[in-house]
Amino acid sequence: MTLRPDDRKAVWGWALYDFANSAYTTLIVTFIYAVYFTQEIAPDGITGTALWSRGVTVTAVVVALLSPVLGALADRGGLRRPLLLTTTGITVVGVAALALPGPGEVTLALTIFVVSNIAYELCGVFYNSYLPEIAPPERIGRVSGFGWALGYLGGLLAMAVALFVFVLPETPPFGLDAASGQHVRATTVLVAIWFGVLAIPMFAWVREPARTEPRPPLGRTVVEAMEQLRRTFGEIRRYRQIFRLLVARMVYNDGLVTIFAFGPIFAAETFGFTLTEVMYWGLALNVTAGLGAFAMGFLDDRLGGKRTLFVTLAGLMIGGIWAVGADSKTSLYLAGLWVGVFVGPNQAASRSLLGRFVPAAKETEFYGFFAFSGKAIAFMGPLLLGIVTEAFQSQRVGMATILIFFVIGGLLLTTVDEAEGKARALEG
Repeated sequence: MTLRPDDRKAVWGWALYDFANSAYTTLIVTFIYAVYFTQEIAPDGITGTALWSRGVTVTAVVVALLSPVLGALADRGGLRRPLLLTTTGITVVGVAALALPGPGEVTLALTIFVVSNIAYELCGVFYNSYLPEIAPPERIGRVSGFGWALGYLGGLLAMAVALFVFVLPETPPFGLDAASGQHVRATTVLVAIWFGVLAIPMFAWVREPARTEPRPPLGRTVVEAMEQLRRTFGEIRRYRQIFRLLVARMVYNDGLVTIFAFGPIFAAETFGFTLTEVMYWGLALNVTAGLGAFAMGFLDDRLGGKRTLFVTLAGLMIGGIWAVGADSKTSLYLAGLWVGVFVGPNQAASRSLLGRFVPAAKETEFYGFFAFSGKAIAFMGPLLLGIVTEAFQSQRVGMATILIFFVIGGLLLTTVDEAEGKARALEG
């Protein structure tokens, strides 16, 4: 099937939002700011790892509570676009503010990070819900994979700018003081500009479906949204394949959350990676992740989302065992690149499989539950890693806990019937 020019423009606008927001995940949550926090802001690496895990945990709990509510509110009140714009704006302002805290200002840094990260995660509730509207069913895997691939390309380019413009030069630009870490903290401003500017095509090119009735008053919208949410909670077992998928994702996604938050910290503290080495690793990992997401998008449309998810979980488990048992920087470096191949496809296939299961007119609400499933127990991975790391005084033992979530999530995924889920979506 060939997309019309307007449809192609919408797909590009939607995918460019992935390109824009991936700078946040890549530079803040994963490769630069997380490492800077544990090494420079926190008093020591072990304490920094534990504190960062608690910041990620708070984010997960708040997003789990808010995402279903905001998803229902967006669907009932036609507020999806304003809410996406608002959460994007809060993320941009918050990430820019991360440039302010210096060494020792742990509370301020964590507070700003948590606020910006909550807003960032909520963006995904509204953004992901556009997927079933802009992509025909037979191309939904490719479009989702294209978005993730473009996202990893965005993360790659943002990382390259951060590395070669701010971090590596002996004399940082704009008079930044390297001795006090200003050149590293300035990368948060880069993320703010990158995200804010490159998100514009999403709002310019992706249109909302025409409303057949006027938007109700906000008070009534809130009441109706709460009632709709209550009904959906009551009816969720009618959509039993969605329920099973979300439960499985709830578990295996916890492993991904923990990898993103602590993989580079593990490399820096256990293997002695410098910040520059971590950033080079991030560049390479974004290449393998982008290629994996793009290639497996076609596999998703051919094999189906469930089988694609099994392939990715197997790859992630192999990579996790490899990383935990690595005995050199080179071995860990290669294990990370292997994991990257399967990270993007796992996220893309989860998103597209839900898109096949979602009944019409409930996209944002169900993607609110999708966000809920990604965060409902997402505190478990970071929290367990932090507890085990402190108990054994070993990040290697802590990282091994990630494998538990991939194994249990894979077992739960076996209960999902993809054919039944698609049929139920058509019934409404």
